[in-house]
Amino acid sequence: MNKINSFRLKPNPLDPRLTKEVTGIDHEGKNVTAPVTVERPLTLFLNSQEIVTMMTICDYPEYLAIGYLLNQNMLGGDEKISGIDYDDEIDTVVVRTNRETNFEDKLKKKTLTSGCAQGTVFGDVMEKFDKSILPDSVIFKTSWLYKVTKSINTMPSLYLHAGAIHGCVLCKEDRGLVYMEDVGRHNAIDKIAGYMFSHNIPSGDKFFYTTGRLTSEMVIKTVQMGVPILVSRSGFTAWGVELAREVGLTLIGRARGTRFLALAGEKRIIFDVDPRNVAEELRSSSRKVGD
Repeated sequence: MNKINSFRLKPNPLDPRLTKEVTGIDHEGKNVTAPVTVERPLTLFLNSQEIVTMMTICDYPEYLAIGYLLNQNMLGGDEKISGIDYDDEIDTVVVRTNRETNFEDKLKKKTLTSGCAQGTVFGDVMEKFDKSILPDSVIFKTSWLYKVTKSINTMPSLYLHAGAIHGCVLCKEDRGLVYMEDVGRHNAIDKIAGYMFSHNIPSGDKFFYTTGRLTSEMVIKTVQMGVPILVSRSGFTAWGVELAREVGLTLIGRARGTRFLALAGEKRIIFDVDPRNVAEELRSSSRKVGD
């Protein structure tokens, strides 16, 4: 098995729940049928309390629910979850814990973020962020970046099939481990957080790759999850860079082909391959595909 493509979880663009066929016309006025991504509301309850309604593709509602609660400091890393109930008829997921919870005051202090599909960050989320410590000894080789992005870009995905979607990938060295997609990048990273919690996956030796912008929300969630490196093919926001520098998160953006830009945590990066050789390899691969 090719270890580069041995993802534990990866997109399933052929899942009939995730897209629907819609008719229209193209640029020449011809009738066409195209797949479009389906988004639906998902209401999350923590025990008996309604927390939020999210717009999502709803492929992994249990992981999304757990990850959302973790990243909003409503669940602790040592939390005991007694059950998760998902009802697809009423678009509701309920996370049940062994301890009593009450977040009425917290729910009054929520802020809409710049994320797609109306992300939220609650007022006290910075309390955990400010106390976060990321490992200094972790390295990041540029050869890993080139191999992982190649495998991600060539893998069948909902993005390639229908578009209107963001992806987030949990990686270790040159391997992608978990690839989640959703209409909002914050949902994709929350689903990975839920998966990591559910399967006791350590975070200190991993990195994230995302298709979305490197905003404050993405930085905060990555740091809270203990992942020391965040990579995107998109750009940065100023606050995202500022927060990354505060806690020593390695922040790499505009990663396309052999090019990238690092604006925080540069000391972790090891330039172990010549980008010119990588570029030639990519061109050779493209020629072989076209033959």
